[in-house]
Amino acid sequence: MVIWVDADACPNVIKEVLYRAADRTQTQVTFVANQSLRVPPSPWLKTLRVPAGFDVADNEIVKRVEEGDLVITADIPLAAEVLEKGGAALNPRGERYSPATIREKLTMRDFMDTMRASGVQTGGPAAMSPRDRQQFANALDSWLTQRRR
Repeated sequence: MVIWVDADACPNVIKEVLYRAADRTQTQVTFVANQSLRVPPSPWLKTLRVPAGFDVADNEIVKRVEEGDLVITADIPLAAEVLEKGGAALNPRGERYSPATIREKLTMRDFMDTMRASGVQTGGPAAMSPRDRQQFANALDSWLTQRRR
């Protein structure tokens, strides 16, 4: 069981939660990014640097993820591919993607892309709040507890 992190866009407060969870539960966490990352010294934390380019990190995660692994990402197409391979996906705000909801999320994402392409200002996601961080920590703990059983 491995946790893979789409680390280029992962908020630092979420990385901090993952550092602590990895050591506490002795779970391997691999941060995948197209830039150098610094993680605290730990046998449970790894980094994987990939070349720069569109979806290179995502493709590497999909290639390596195995059934039962968890991927931390806000990227909905990546989450969909992870689910197809039997993995689990969790976004940095603590929302667990599921086969039942991923199609709706993909459709909404495509709709918003179309809106932005036509010049409509849609705004971005709200800033991470302490509540978001807590929801993520709770969802991660829930997943880790399920895996330990």
